[in-house]
Amino acid sequence: MKNQNVVVPDAKQGIDITIAMALSKSLFSPVVPKPLPAAPGGYFTITRKRFTKKTETGGKINSWVDSMRDSSPSRVKSTTPLSETEDKNSWIVNHPSALNMFEQIVNRSKGKQIVMFLDYDGTLSPIVEDPDRAFMTSEMREALRDVARHFPTAIVTGRCRDKVHSFVRLTGLYYAGSHGMDIKGPSKNSCKYKKGYQGVFFQPASEFLPMIDEVYNVMLERTKSIPGAKVENNKFCVSVHFRCVEEKMWAKLVEQVRSILNDYPKLRLTQGRKVLEIRPTIKWDKGKALEFLLESLGYANSTDALPVYIGDDRTDEDAFKVLRNRGQGLGILVSKVPKETNASYSLQEPTEVKDFLRRLVEWKRSSLQGPCRV
Repeated sequence: MKNQNVVVPDAKQGIDITIAMALSKSLFSPVVPKPLPAAPGGYFTITRKRFTKKTETGGKINSWVDSMRDSSPSRVKSTTPLSETEDKNSWIVNHPSALNMFEQIVNRSKGKQIVMFLDYDGTLSPIVEDPDRAFMTSEMREALRDVARHFPTAIVTGRCRDKVHSFVRLTGLYYAGSHGMDIKGPSKNSCKYKKGYQGVFFQPASEFLPMIDEVYNVMLERTKSIPGAKVENNKFCVSVHFRCVEEKMWAKLVEQVRSILNDYPKLRLTQGRKVLEIRPTIKWDKGKALEFLLESLGYANSTDALPVYIGDDRTDEDAFKVLRNRGQGLGILVSKVPKETNASYSLQEPTEVKDFLRRLVEWKRSSLQGPCRV
C-alpha cells in the first residue's frame, strides 16, 4: 500500500517523515495470520479456516461463549470465599492502587515529560447498556481538560474517532479511534508541546473502509433476530455489543458473526469488554498506536518521557505490553476484580481515574510550571 494517509503539516516542527515509511513496511501481513493463543488479559485472534473447523464440533463456539462470560461483570455473591479474598489481596500486592502509590509514580517522572494515554469506555465513562449514551461526567471532562493543559494527552479507543470526540468535546487532545486505526492530533492553535507536532493524521487501514461498511450492513440484518444485540460502525471496525443479550443467546450471536466472516478472510474477530469486534487483518492495535503517537511527539527513543496508559479492556493489554517491553512508562488497569494483565498498577472505576487525574494536575501545578491553553 503506497499511501498510508499520513499528513505532516509543517516539516520544521521536528518529526522525521520516515516514521510513517518505517511503519508501512511491516504494517500488513501477506496472508491472514495464524491464530494465537490468548495472551494474558489480551484478545483472541482466530482465522476463518480454523474457526470454521472447530465450530463444526461446537468446541470453538463454546470457547467464545466462555470468554464472553469471563468478560461480563461478576455476579454479586452473598459471601466471599476466603480463597477468593486471598487471591484478590495477592493481586493487589502485584498491582497496587495508583492512588495509593501516587508518590512513587510521580517520583518516577522527575526530569521526564509525562505523556497520558486513556481508553474511553470503562475508563473515562462508565460501561452502560446503550453505548450511544456512554457520556462522561462534567467533572471527568474538567479533569481531562486540565490534564491536557499540562501533558500531551491521547484517547485511544475502539470507538469511532468522531463519536468519541463528540463525547469528549475537547480540542487539545490526540484522538486515536478504531483501536488506533484512525489517528488525528490537535490543531496548530491548540496546546503546543515542547516536542512533536500537531495536526497528525494517520489511517493505516483506509482501503478496508468499503468492506467494513458492507459488513456492518450485513451484520445489522443478521442480528435482528437476537434481542439486545447492538451493532456499531466504528469506521475501521464493526462492534457487536452483547451487554444486553441474554446469555443463552450468546452462542447464536457468535455463530451469526462467524457465518458472516466466512465471506471476508481479510477481517478477523476479536473480543473486548462485552463486545465482539471485527477488524482488518493488519498488524495494528492500541500498542502500535501508542508507539506511533510517541514517535509523533518526538519521544520514541527518548529517556525524557514517561508514558502513562490507563485502560480497562482486553485490547488495552496491547499497550500495557508495549510499555512493559520498552521498560519505559507504566500501565494502569481499571478493574474491580483481579485480571491477568501487563499493567503495573490498578484503579477500580472511572471515579478513581478522575481522582488520579486531578491529583496529577495538582502535583504539576505545585511544581510551578505554567499551563498552556486547551
